[in-house]
Amino acid sequence: MGEELSQYEMSKPIAEIRVRQACLTDLDTVTAFNQAMAQETEGKALEKGRLRAGVQSVLEDHDRGFYLVAELDGLMVGQLLVTYEWSDWRNAFFWWIQSVYVAPGYRRRGVYRSLNDHVLAQARQRGNVCGVRLYVERNNRIAQQVYRNLGMSHSHYDMYEIEFG
Repeated sequence: MGEELSQYEMSKPIAEIRVRQACLTDLDTVTAFNQAMAQETEGKALEKGRLRAGVQSVLEDHDRGFYLVAELDGLMVGQLLVTYEWSDWRNAFFWWIQSVYVAPGYRRRGVYRSLNDHVLAQARQRGNVCGVRLYVERNNRIAQQVYRNLGMSHSHYDMYEIEFG
């Protein structure tokens, strides 16, 4: 990702972070970030062709969700995916934050906070979003602390799943 940053530079918040909705020209970078995130957080090597097709389907069909990207001087340094869950109890959507990734040299510098703030602002503007949720690896204490620091609280739900193929 370029030159090594000093410890001082790595701890400084970045004021010039630009957050925007991802587009098809971001496909390769978003795919690469997703591969890196899966390897780093779960030790999973995702098959690039399938992953790329999955990212492309979101970029082309916003009914599936949307990616936001964080840029610094035109360089993509972070991303997240928002997907939707309908709540019949609330007659509104929950937005799920997924596929969070910040490039290693830019962590702890406000990149995720910028993405998160953008999601919350957009969700509040929509009028049909009742909340924002995410899931996090049980052992990822750093991410859990980040989410708490940004005002999220631990849910009383546990997640269960069955994966096919």
